[in-house]
Amino acid sequence: MTPDDSVHEECGIVAINNGVAINNGVGSGGNDAARAAFYALFSLQHRGQESAGIAAADGRRLVARKGLGLVSGAFAEADMDALSGGVAIGHARYSTTGEPSLRNAQPFSVETRHGPLALAHNGNLVNAAELRRDLLERGVGLSTSSDTEVMVMALAAAPGDDWPERMAYCMTRWKGAFSFAVLTRDAAFVARDPWGFRPLCAGRLPDGGSAAASESCALRTLGCHAPVDVGPGRIVELRADGPADRGGVEPSARRASCVFEYVYFSRPDSVWNGAQVHEARRRFGASLAGEAPSEADVVIAVPDSSISAAIGYAQAAGLPYDEGFAKNRYIGRTFIQPTQALREQGVALKFNAMPGTVRGKRVVMVDDSIVRGTTTGPLVRLLREAGAAEVHVRIACPPIRHPCYMGVDMGGGDGLVARRLSIEGIRLAVGADSLAYLSLEGMMAALADAGGSGGFCSACFSGDYPLDVGGAAGKNGFEVS
Repeated sequence: MTPDDSVHEECGIVAINNGVAINNGVGSGGNDAARAAFYALFSLQHRGQESAGIAAADGRRLVARKGLGLVSGAFAEADMDALSGGVAIGHARYSTTGEPSLRNAQPFSVETRHGPLALAHNGNLVNAAELRRDLLERGVGLSTSSDTEVMVMALAAAPGDDWPERMAYCMTRWKGAFSFAVLTRDAAFVARDPWGFRPLCAGRLPDGGSAAASESCALRTLGCHAPVDVGPGRIVELRADGPADRGGVEPSARRASCVFEYVYFSRPDSVWNGAQVHEARRRFGASLAGEAPSEADVVIAVPDSSISAAIGYAQAAGLPYDEGFAKNRYIGRTFIQPTQALREQGVALKFNAMPGTVRGKRVVMVDDSIVRGTTTGPLVRLLREAGAAEVHVRIACPPIRHPCYMGVDMGGGDGLVARRLSIEGIRLAVGADSLAYLSLEGMMAALADAGGSGGFCSACFSGDYPLDVGGAAGKNGFEVS
């Protein structure tokens, strides 16, 4: 996906128990849990780059530290020293509800009648407006515009004899996507919504303890060799002797794992729902080559999330694969910049075409998706300026015609180019010699061939939402002057 045309990441969460028991309110474990969370968040940086936070507990107290920007810049050594204890949770954020400000950074922490509580969330509640209104009418004060604050306040007031019971009570009332991590003074939990929208996995740490994260790549960074998915509706406690199921709620009859995790979000080395992301993307590209072949000399990718699909296209088409763009990886993903003018400038700063690869050749340029349609055209022009004889654009997913309400900020309405233009109209707008998308049927068949199991949400392509989204608030719907 081109950087300015991208849908925006949802967030990444992590939870750690470093394997040192916490008993009788006596803290232990140093700050190893927080440091492990810090390094796990590096592996999830691609999911959110606006802010990062970590909360840690030592059996007596719970401390949180948060900062704006990348994980590497959000924390100082003094922050890590303050985050002592054997249990911790962490969060890397891209805002899907609420503006990108420090007050909306996660985890959120509060004092409750049961002790301190912190919560970090990946996803979006479609009934957040209703839940927020209920809290305000009950006299609960709210200080941010994030649906995650609504979640932590609801959990703080929920009935139940222990935190898993309170979590399950809330999970029956929350509608939408919510993989989340909870930290108390002496325990860490994770849970996944009954539809299974967002990924979440857990595993045993090599030297004792357990960890959970949005993607398996983060757990492998910590040395977990066999992470497993947390099932839809399940609550898992991270214990010193490994992850333990603590109940949950009934999974939805309609499973709805986000197919866009395979198209774009997840790192290619991650695995969830039985499919490795790289293999799914490679099969997307191979299916695309079968559906939309092109007489060409070379296949290139728009780095980096399209590389696997481009390799699959080239292999299936019997064409050479080569690098067509040099990418400046130090600029960052330009979608976080606030104006279109800056985003367009970011494209030119981030990519240069490779004349030695494309000069005089018929080029197939594979991208994972087109959302707004603002940067595919500039990339096609870069290839032509570098001497490409023809440019054939191939997109490894179907046209995106519907907004997402489950934690993916892709905009909506006429902002989605495939909603207002035909495929031929898009081709003319971007200046390609040809343009073709992978069909929905071809994408789902390729995902199944890669090992993907269970039901998937593809509403951004089909408009078939797995639950009622009529009450969903906009991204900044809770902002106040």
